[in-house]
Amino acid sequence: MRTLSLAFASVAMSLLAGCGSATPEPITNTAGPVPTVALPADKGPPPVEVTLESVGLDGAALDKSVDPCKDFYSFACGGWLKSTEIPSDEATWVRSFSEIDKRNELALKTILEDAGKAKNPDPTTKKIGDYYAACMDEAAVDAAGITPIKPLVDRARKVSSAKDVTALVTDLHGKGIFPLFWISGEQDPGDATRVIATLDQGGLGLPDRDYYTKDDDDSKKLRAEYVAHVERMLKLAGLAEADAKKAAADVLALETDIAKISKTRVERRDPKGIYNMVSRADLAKKAPTFPWDVYFKALGISDVKQANLTSIPFFEGLDKLLTSVKPNVWQSYLTWQIVRASADELSKPFVDEAFSLRARLFGLKEQKPRWKRCVEATDHALGELVAQPFVSRHFAGDSKRAAEQMVQEISKAFGVRVKSLDWMDEKTKERALAKLSTMAYLIGYPAKWRSYDFEVDRKSYGKNAMAAGAFEQKRRLAKIGKPVDREEWQMSPPMVNAYYDAQKNHMVFPAGILQPPFYDVKSAIQVNLGGMGMVVGHELTHGFDDEGSQYAGNGNLENWWEPAVGELFKKKTTCVEEQYSTYEPLPGVKLNGKLTLGENIADLGGIKLAFMAYREMRKGAANMTVAGGFTEDQQFFLAHAQAWCAKSRDEYARLHAKTNTHSAPRFRVNGPLVNTPEFAQAFSCAEGTPMHPAKMCSVW
Repeated sequence: MRTLSLAFASVAMSLLAGCGSATPEPITNTAGPVPTVALPADKGPPPVEVTLESVGLDGAALDKSVDPCKDFYSFACGGWLKSTEIPSDEATWVRSFSEIDKRNELALKTILEDAGKAKNPDPTTKKIGDYYAACMDEAAVDAAGITPIKPLVDRARKVSSAKDVTALVTDLHGKGIFPLFWISGEQDPGDATRVIATLDQGGLGLPDRDYYTKDDDDSKKLRAEYVAHVERMLKLAGLAEADAKKAAADVLALETDIAKISKTRVERRDPKGIYNMVSRADLAKKAPTFPWDVYFKALGISDVKQANLTSIPFFEGLDKLLTSVKPNVWQSYLTWQIVRASADELSKPFVDEAFSLRARLFGLKEQKPRWKRCVEATDHALGELVAQPFVSRHFAGDSKRAAEQMVQEISKAFGVRVKSLDWMDEKTKERALAKLSTMAYLIGYPAKWRSYDFEVDRKSYGKNAMAAGAFEQKRRLAKIGKPVDREEWQMSPPMVNAYYDAQKNHMVFPAGILQPPFYDVKSAIQVNLGGMGMVVGHELTHGFDDEGSQYAGNGNLENWWEPAVGELFKKKTTCVEEQYSTYEPLPGVKLNGKLTLGENIADLGGIKLAFMAYREMRKGAANMTVAGGFTEDQQFFLAHAQAWCAKSRDEYARLHAKTNTHSAPRFRVNGPLVNTPEFAQAFSCAEGTPMHPAKMCSVW
């Protein structure tokens, strides 16, 4: 699944709202006048002057003292950056994502509070109301203490053999707690019509395996702080101080051994490298210490005949650890993994200690208020139940129709783009267009709502969280051996995000993101396309980025490229990789061009496709708008940039650069635009200026 996050009109009259005449907004630019593209008197419709706000842009966000040809992100967002403070309970704040998320969060809060107070509620209302109410009952949660997980912790403290370890790991996996590795039902990359068992590496408490294996100062300091954190957690779980100190050191040592056999994030971006089908017999040979027959039977999938291992060396290495690591170390590790996975559902001391690690990693200043955490927890556990009243109250039909039209227009633009490519031969073009023709899109919310068949106890939040985890794991595993449901959603509809699934070959745009400032029925076409249109183009391009391009239109992992054209494609993606590898979100901290390559290709394709679609949709318009002195082309690029205005704490920015497949927001603006000739033309940027380099990267 390829996401938009840190995670798109027709000429319908409703989308032209705000394009009437008004007093023009004056431009004052101490760096010189903002260049515009004048419309010839004998060509095109006459311009109509309006304000920036009337078309859906934010004049106050601009910093007109910055030359847009030197740093467009600062030009478009400088005012916002100066006036915006990151909330103390947030690590980053993005003008689009965060502002929409805040509104959605408040909307869900109202829905859940109303559900909790409802008299004679229907089953859906009762379930979401009871789950949220149980979470909000902090006194009851504190009184329960460690009770919800105490039986599991007690078992972990008694582990005395490899057999005990595997038995407990099996039970935990059934409950949705994943020490050592992860199992789920996923599409078969070799046959996208079926669901198979997939076993993946896991079992680490730090965000990335490199934090265990590298000796830079930041990693060493974080490891020391992590050990202290584990020690405090284990004391809360009942260990004596001396025992907790030794146990924490053992946890780090074992997790370091697990990290050493784990693939890097870059290695995991290779679809072929993480597709290794093995039979049950082969699995037993590669990891003979683990009782796979018992494991699969206990999870209710005893008839599984084969599985995909995302890393064969990982499971071979894991088997060696099962036989070489001492029982007391396993006791400490399993206890920690249970507590770590459950801490946020336990009493305040556990919650506070779990937050202390997040604060260190992300630079957070304070814990989110409980209601926010409970909204998130309820949405996580019962997403498609919570989504039903959200969609009913907050998702207008206009948004869905507009998104559908955007997808259609941008899909047409991609077809035009493919046909015009001079580096692609006709056979490969035909296959690319064939894949495009089978690409589907899901908008707003699922056609069929998911059911959640587990009991919710209004008096026990910990019990509910355990039940939700077990239910979700059972649901995922039950898909194994069954046909793929192409209509299944992997995000909750209120989520402010979007994604492309290469194997289902579809794009998904939840109701949560189809809101201002990404999309507003009152905004002009060029503004909606610069915001939400870019999102649509981004997700569509994921089908043809360095990973998505390895999947055919039917979702199978197969090569549809002519060899010579495939090599040209790799050269073009290398240009993008090298460009982004030079960017620094913090001094001395560079982006990983290999890790972020797919998202950067999608950003570059997204902005070009959205621009083509906007131009097509405005063709033949009765008039052209000049908003605050900016032409429609300039408004399009401003809308794109202003959607990504963002501030981040240094700790978050550093972690993001090391672990996230998305580039920092500044480079999601300037990065694509320096490769977009239409941008340079719109702002009259001379070749050789920072935003119009002599060398541009172009993939799609």
